[in-house]
Amino acid sequence: MHEQAVQQTTVETFFQVDVRVGRILTAEPLANARKPAYRLEIDFGPLGRKRSSAQITDLYTPDQLIGRQVLAVVNFPPRRIAGFDSEVLVLGVPDEQDSIILLAVEREAPLGARVS
Repeated sequence: MHEQAVQQTTVETFFQVDVRVGRILTAEPLANARKPAYRLEIDFGPLGRKRSSAQITDLYTPDQLIGRQVLAVVNFPPRRIAGFDSEVLVLGVPDEQDSIILLAVEREAPLGARVS
């Protein structure tokens, strides 16, 4: 599958999106979601704990997620999903079957560290 080239942007625009390292503390199925998803609580260190809805049930069980470091956008406005306020967007990429593979740091990083 070949995707179209995207319009160029600037580094200033990129840095308006605040991507931080967090650690998943809890993961459980999100009831009433149209597509299967988990409710996550993520610790971002000095930024505190944030909640997220993530459609990552194809490749991950709750036990595999707890304790894992993830990357998330922390400065989007909250979204109401199936009666749940999702405060951050956990980042991932789709595989060949459109299942989401989480993006993560290559080694342990400080919680709340900003992507640069």
